[in-house]
Amino acid sequence: MARIFPDPAAPAGSLAGQILIAMPAMGDPRFAQAVIYLCDHSAKGAMGIVVNRPLESPSFEDLLRQLNIDPVPPARTIRLCNGGPVDNARGFVLHTTDWTGEGSLKVDASFALTASLDILKAIAGGGGPSQGMLALGYAGWGPGQLDAEMQQNAWLSASAEPSLIFDAAHETKWRRALAALHIDPLLLSDAAGHA
Repeated sequence: MARIFPDPAAPAGSLAGQILIAMPAMGDPRFAQAVIYLCDHSAKGAMGIVVNRPLESPSFEDLLRQLNIDPVPPARTIRLCNGGPVDNARGFVLHTTDWTGEGSLKVDASFALTASLDILKAIAGGGGPSQGMLALGYAGWGPGQLDAEMQQNAWLSASAEPSLIFDAAHETKWRRALAALHIDPLLLSDAAGHA
C-alpha cells in the first residue's frame, strides 16, 4: 500500500501535484470518469484524492458533531467527497497553501494535505485555508502500479488547477479536465500506443 502522506523529496518524473483523468474505457467502476489529485508518486507507490465524487452524507456539520468540534453550526463549511476506496473512515483535507498547520504537508506551491483535526477546527471557527475539500478515504497504488496503469492507457495526467479541484460542479469535472487538454472523450481510443 502507498504511503498516506506525500514524499517531500519526490523524484524526477513524479506526477505528484498533477491530476489523473480516467480514460473512458476505465475497467474499474470505482474510477469511471474519476479525476484524482495526485499527492504522492514515487518508487514506493502513489496516493491521491478523488475530487469529483461528492458525499451527501455526512454533512460537514454532522461530522463536526461526531468529532466534538465546535462551533456547531460552523462559521464556514467545506464540501465532503469520497476520496477513494482505501481507508474511507479516515479524513484528509486537500487545500490551498495559504493556511498550513502542524500536520500539513505541502504537495506543491498551490496544494497541501492535512489529516489532523486542527484544520477542521480552524474552518469551523471561520478560518483555515481559503479553499479546501474534506475527503473520506483515498486512492492508493503499490510500487510501480500507477506507472503500469499509465502505460496501459488507463489514465491521462494534466496540470492541477485550483479552480477545477475546488469548485462544486463535480458532474462536469471529468469533461472539463479533458477539455483543458483539448481532448474530446468521444474521440479517445482505449488502445495504448508504443513506439
